[in-house]
Parts: sequence; C-alpha cells; structure tokens
Amino acid sequence: MSTLARSPRVLWLLAVAAAATLLLTTALTTALVPPASAHGSVVDPASRNYSCWQRWGSDFQNPRMATEDPMCWQAWQADPNAMWNWNGLFREGVAGNHQGAIPNGQLCSGGRTQSGRYNALDTVGAWKTTAVSSNFRVRFFDQASHGADYIRVYVTRQGFNPLTEQLGWDDLVLSGQIGNTPASQWKQETGGVSIEIPVNASGRTGRHIVYTIWQASHLDQSYYLCSDVDFSGGTGTPPPTTPPPTTPPPAGACTATYAVTGQWSGGFQAEVRVTAGGSPTRGWSVSWNYTGGQQVTSAWNATVTSNGTQVTARNVAHNGSLAAGASTTFGFLGSWNGTNPLPLVSCTTTS
Repeated sequence: MSTLARSPRVLWLLAVAAAATLLLTTALTTALVPPASAHGSVVDPASRNYSCWQRWGSDFQNPRMATEDPMCWQAWQADPNAMWNWNGLFREGVAGNHQGAIPNGQLCSGGRTQSGRYNALDTVGAWKTTAVSSNFRVRFFDQASHGADYIRVYVTRQGFNPLTEQLGWDDLVLSGQIGNTPASQWKQETGGVSIEIPVNASGRTGRHIVYTIWQASHLDQSYYLCSDVDFSGGTGTPPPTTPPPTTPPPAGACTATYAVTGQWSGGFQAEVRVTAGGSPTRGWSVSWNYTGGQQVTSAWNATVTSNGTQVTARNVAHNGSLAAGASTTFGFLGSWNGTNPLPLVSCTTTS
C-alpha cells in the first residue's frame, strides 16, 4: 500500500491519540485539584474533634488513649479524618433550616454530614471537658477568613445529662449570638482570624454541651460544633488557634505526622509535617509502610520512592535545613483500594 493510501488512516490515528491525550490531561488536572475544603471550628472551649486532635494528633496510635481518653479513642478508631479535618464539619444548602436538616441525636455530626465522617462525635459518654464559669466566651477560629452571617451559641438546659442522653434540639437554650460580621472585623491570627462570642449560662452546674452554629458568609455553608464543658466556676484555658506545641524530640532527632487532607473514589491527597528536634538538621528522611494497598503517584517538596509497601520521602534542596524545633511539610497524591488507613511514620535526620 502506498504512503498516500495510508495517510487517512494515519491522520485518524493521530486524531484519536490527540483526543486521548486531551482526556488524560483533563483527568490529571482534575485529580491534582484538591477537593474544596472548609475552614473553621470552635477552639475554646474546643470542639470535640479539635480537642481530640489537640491532645492526640501527634500520638494518635498510642494505646494509652483507650484508657486515658476513651471518647477520643473511639472517634480516632471510627475515622481519623474527623480529627485531621477538624475544620470541615459543615453542611451546604440548609437555608437556615437547621432543625429540619439535622435529626435529634445527630447534632454533633452535623446530621452525619460528609458521608458519615463525623458520626463518632454523636457518641454519648464522658468526653473531656473544659472548665468554664456561667459567663464565658466562645472563641471561633476561621482559617479561610470567610466571616459570618451569624454565629449562635446554645448551652444545654440544666438537668440534661450528656453522660447518658443523646443531644436533641429541645435540650438547647440559645445563650449567645452575633449577627453579620465580616472577617475584616475579626481578630487577625496566625493562619486566619478569630472572634469571641459572649455567652450567658447562668444557673448551670456540672457537665454540659455547648452547641455552636456558624453560618459562613461565603456560601450557604453551616457548621455545627459540640464542645464539652464543666460549670465548675473556672475560667478555662484558651487553647491556641494553631497546633499546640508537643514535647520536642531529642537533639538530632525529628518527628513526622501524616494527615489525609482530601479523599475521593480511588484517590487521596496527604500531607506530612516534619519537625526538627533540639538541634538543627541538614536533611531528613521519613518512611512508612502502607497496609491498605495505597500507592504514591506524585509528590511535591520531597523526593518519594517506594519499595513494595514501604515508602521513603527525602527532603529536597530548599527544605532540608531546619532550625531546632522548626517544621516543614511535603505533600503527595496517592491511590487506594479497599481502605486507606493512616500509616505509622518514622523520621530520621542528618545533623
């Protein structure tokens, strides 16, 4: 067959190849765009998942949690992403009908929002409490500086027993609120803005639940947060709006924490934070083993290699040198099938 006779077929094959390339490029571009995330929670008195992340985020696989903090333990076991995504407990399109959208017994999970990620927060039991007085302030931290159409703070009625009763709408008494407040009027913080809402809960004693609804201003996006308090006459200790400090590793060592920042069918995005110990480093290496069939497909801010189930990530030129106690992060995209459990990570450094 002559070259001229083959030309139409060649052109057809080239067209098919070009179309396939376009589809692949589009798919990859879509995969590289992280899913939209939400950013905000009550940080004092801390919401249930923020509080669990504060206490155990750097040590969430420690079996001591089962006896020392059993409510957090069951939440971590149910879905660790509920803690890593402490700022994403929201529903969209509620249009202000909160009671219609969220059934009794499901208030702390936002009506089992986000495909049930936060369901364990509805579990009845002895959640750790923050000591408060009858007049206190709720501090809300907004990472994305959305501002608020309103924030409403409810406190359970006297006589409600959070140790034995599921939370329902008829258990709540509106005890504080603010109206439309743009983020420019909130207090500037590292990594976002915060605002305090005065709360009057006179007549309360003992354990109670503080329930906060934040109607963010950027979309019809409503956040639902349960905080556990004890009206013991104390004032509480405001936690930081950024991750709390942990005991630093010894000189020459480092620590690493692994978090899934987004997940979809067959794929996920993760971030690892590396923190230097008591002396500067010239380089670092983080390793872990996957147990759920996961694989790393691409990475940034680190050179990542895999050998079977073992994954090793090494610093790149710009983030290997860390001052004592300083941190850096790297991220990656991965695939998974079946389950996507969080691995146990280890870190070594070059001093």
